Amino acid sequence: MAAKRTSRRQFLKTAAAGAALLPLPAIAQGAGGRVVVVGGGFGGASCARFIKRIDPRITVTLVEANPTFIACPFSNGVIAGLRDLKAQEFGYDKLAADPVVLQLSPGTAIDPQGRTVTLGNGTRLPYDRLVLSPGIDIRWDGLPGYTEAAAERMPHAWKAGEQTLLLRRQLEAMEDGGTVVMSAPANPFRCPPGPYERASLIAYYLKTKKPKSKLIILDAKDAFSKQRLFQNAWKALYPNLEWVSLSSGGKVTSVDVAAMTLVTDFGRHKADVANVIPPQKAARIAELAGVADRTGWCPIDPATFESKLQPNVHVVGDASIAGAMPKSAFSANAQAKVCAAAVAKLLAGGSPDEPKLINTCYSLVAPDYGISIVGVYRPADGQIKEVEGSTGVSALDAPSSTRALEATFANDWFKTITNEVFG
Repeated sequence: MAAKRTSRRQFLKTAAAGAALLPLPAIAQGAGGRVVVVGGGFGGASCARFIKRIDPRITVTLVEANPTFIACPFSNGVIAGLRDLKAQEFGYDKLAADPVVLQLSPGTAIDPQGRTVTLGNGTRLPYDRLVLSPGIDIRWDGLPGYTEAAAERMPHAWKAGEQTLLLRRQLEAMEDGGTVVMSAPANPFRCPPGPYERASLIAYYLKTKKPKSKLIILDAKDAFSKQRLFQNAWKALYPNLEWVSLSSGGKVTSVDVAAMTLVTDFGRHKADVANVIPPQKAARIAELAGVADRTGWCPIDPATFESKLQPNVHVVGDASIAGAMPKSAFSANAQAKVCAAAVAKLLAGGSPDEPKLINTCYSLVAPDYGISIVGVYRPADGQIKEVEGSTGVSALDAPSSTRALEATFANDWFKTITNEVFG
């Protein structure tokens, strides 16, 4: 078991560095051009930096509305009182070392025909290639009764920041013996295992701070990522956690904010604290650019991440329809590297290589209890598909020492990826 774990860890470290999976283009004489990247998260910041590293002659501008990025991975630990929000915050000072031009202003309009991006401060940026990594927006019309105002009483906390702290304060203020009700949406949405990690860590908080309380998860699905691993852990650690599947009436059909109630076809669930994770879509700028389809997400070429709806525009990260790849920080980072290589090669007049991509996802069930899943992907039949036999998950019967080791790996992964992207 130890030998297998060491090998897997080394594989993930190599993949995270991108050394084995990133196809580097040959730089043509006179290559260059202008690339604008919109969105400074794991996908956008990574793509901007890697384009510049691949070909320093390309002018790369990163457009980001906020001077501080707040990471979603590990933000569930903030909700459970296990870490401070400051540990999730990262700046863009290091981008100048590559060097990438930083524009701290929101993108407000995109002209795909004229190849320009207009910023909130009035600046117009011309581009030869545009990369969008805008993340997600909440579909405020996706769940009756759930509005922006409702989120102030029933926080979604699916964008890290003030919503994260709001949910934490509500849990802290709840009396022991209260009921926390969560809702998990149907696929697709950002971070498929995220609701179940959050449920685990909230259950840990309740167990250690408010043991008379209970947690109910109302789910619009019958199956979810790492399900057996989570449920085995819940059975052993959190007897006051109840998961209600779609087939058992778990799909939330509306919310009654005034009554602090989540409504399903089978009944009403009164909550002292309600965490509503609603349906999602690509962020608004994707719609403005004309790269989002009727699903609200962005179809892309699986080899280059170029939009299938607008030429010379690429989409990476949560906003994209990336086939079998989940919407995760690791996926966004991996996609960004492939996209960066493709953009550099296209600007140099070459043809991009066929990539392979990897995703790994760690989840914490408790501070010293980690589980994970890993997969390898490649373009096939116009989509990104999982390489057969590449999926690996934590063993169901692993001892506590292995779970603790995976928790350590999770922390190491977060430090590694944030240092690569922002450090």
